[in-house]
Amino acid sequence: MSKVIAVAGGTGSFGRTLVDELKKSPLYSVIVLARKAPEQQDEKAPVIAVDYSNVAETAQKLASNNVEVIISTISVMDATSGAAQVNLVRAASQSGTVKRFISSEWGAPHTPASPIYQVREDTIIELRKTNLEWTRVANGYFMDYYGYPHVKTYLQPLFFVVDVPNKAAAIPGTGDEVLAFTYTQDVAKFTVASLSLPKWDEVTYIYGERSTFNKLLALAEEARGTKFDVTYDSVEKLAKGEITELPSHHEIYPVFPKAMLQGLFALFSLWIVEGRLDVPEEKSLNAKFPQIKTTKLSEIVGAWKGH
Repeated sequence: MSKVIAVAGGTGSFGRTLVDELKKSPLYSVIVLARKAPEQQDEKAPVIAVDYSNVAETAQKLASNNVEVIISTISVMDATSGAAQVNLVRAASQSGTVKRFISSEWGAPHTPASPIYQVREDTIIELRKTNLEWTRVANGYFMDYYGYPHVKTYLQPLFFVVDVPNKAAAIPGTGDEVLAFTYTQDVAKFTVASLSLPKWDEVTYIYGERSTFNKLLALAEEARGTKFDVTYDSVEKLAKGEITELPSHHEIYPVFPKAMLQGLFALFSLWIVEGRLDVPEEKSLNAKFPQIKTTKLSEIVGAWKGH
């Protein structure tokens, strides 16, 4: 009998990618946890409507569906979404069926300097109170953004450092700092593979390619057939919460205000300079599952050729 995996937030961007990958495996049955169920259900991944504020009811739904593993892809960006994930942990612990839980981070482990550190860390604090085995995934930065809209992805456009459509870049530090870039489909493949591991570490590392923004810029300029308008942001500027504005940022401000975007991107940029978006190869799932071949930046950025 296949093991039941519940993907919380599985109708969202990365969540959908993960659900697609789980549906390919004969080892698992997948259900999606969402705030409301659609009129048309996917037989291979039915959506179960849950009210995260009602822990007892959520626990009952997990138990009645015999859920053994929860993978959270809830976008935890504020107190409300943070509380939803904490309540999901409580429900998982009360269900009697759930044994494992992946907390939603999907990027780099946040430090106390991050404005969303505490709302994400609250989940880890709650997990430590339970008997659940748990992990969170560190995969660097999603490379999908640099091929959008010419690669398959459910992510919405969000151009950080290199703005390929507008042929511009604002590079933190020297541009030679190494970080991990990973395609969402590869993150999903490794995550599904990790379900077979007998034991999880508290942080699960994944990477598609360890590279630099100077190399990514060169690939983008080659793909677009022209030199970009490039600036380099100093550590001093980043420490003030400032970055050089890219043309595409104006499209984001209506949903992500300028001051907030600048502050968060400045923090991410400092993390790059400090090496926090890199991953240790020897501890990665890549080392444990060498048969999984990852997508490279040249393939993603190269999708811009001819456009």
